[in-house]
Amino acid sequence: MSGEKTRNNKGSEPGEVLPPDDVLFGRSAVMQAVRQRATRICGTNVPVLLSGSGGTGKEVLARWIHNHSPWSNGEFVKVNCAAIPGSLFESELFGYEKGAFTGANTSKPGRVELAHHGTLFLDEIADLTMPLQSKLLQFLQDGRYTRIGDESERAVETRLICATGKNLEEEIEAGGFRADLYYRINVVRLRLPRLRERCEDLPLLAEYFRTQFQKKFTKQSEALSVEMLRYLQNLDWPGNIRELSNRIARHVLIGAEAKMEHEPVARQREPVLRSAGGAGAVPLKEIAREAVREREKSFILEALQANQWNRRKTARALKISYRALIYKIHNAGLRSRRAQSLTSGRTSTLDSPPASAD
Repeated sequence: MSGEKTRNNKGSEPGEVLPPDDVLFGRSAVMQAVRQRATRICGTNVPVLLSGSGGTGKEVLARWIHNHSPWSNGEFVKVNCAAIPGSLFESELFGYEKGAFTGANTSKPGRVELAHHGTLFLDEIADLTMPLQSKLLQFLQDGRYTRIGDESERAVETRLICATGKNLEEEIEAGGFRADLYYRINVVRLRLPRLRERCEDLPLLAEYFRTQFQKKFTKQSEALSVEMLRYLQNLDWPGNIRELSNRIARHVLIGAEAKMEHEPVARQREPVLRSAGGAGAVPLKEIAREAVREREKSFILEALQANQWNRRKTARALKISYRALIYKIHNAGLRSRRAQSLTSGRTSTLDSPPASAD
């Protein structure tokens, strides 16, 4: 396979731009440790295992390692082990010759050939079946393979990076992953933290996404306030950076109305909060629900004020039904301008405003 031509795409898909280093790694101590370790291994051709929950940026880091390595002029070839059916995985990985099976009308190179003098990125490697793990291990041992339908062996030189969101040690214990393959791919391991573990990086990430989506959608958006950023930093973010990206995309496209949609569950940093009377601890879930209720109340009040307390216009702006808005107003204890001006004996809530309020 020596002398095979490769395309120089610098490890990115067409139109894809990797974030600047200060955005990718942020300022948190945990990500600075990842950066230092990744920098040390960029120039060495050792297998790297990236671990971390979904949405933490494993593929982005893999591309960064490729772009900062001596193999950056070669291809960055991604193989999603979970997305390719097992019956097709071998032909996708190693390629096939014409006539090897029904429908093989031409010869096709595999992903490993495309990654010659580049980087082979095996994402979700824990999802490979045991037979496919054996074939992959055989290839990794000497860098040689055979196309389906061919008898001659071929050789490639490629940088290997694997990623998984699963605990491979537990998979080995359960008999779902080969220990010898684990030791082959786990020469250097980099763990990417959850977004909630690096919340100090959230403002930088959020502003980067806002700038990128403004360019993508050709649309200006409201800047993220300090209050909003603090609120975002206290959310749980089960979807991690991917979830943050989606939320900022909604913010750019929809604006203030997006604040009410798909609200994540708020997270309180302290495990418990003592009640005002000191009688005992308030459950964490109740604290989270109260935080969400207060935030929803604030958004509804802002929308009402923006629409001169016209409830039907407010409901349309928030994209909820008129009945749902009335219910939320009543539960939130919000009062109309007219009610606020009445005496204590005639106080009313917005569920019974003057007709002109509609």
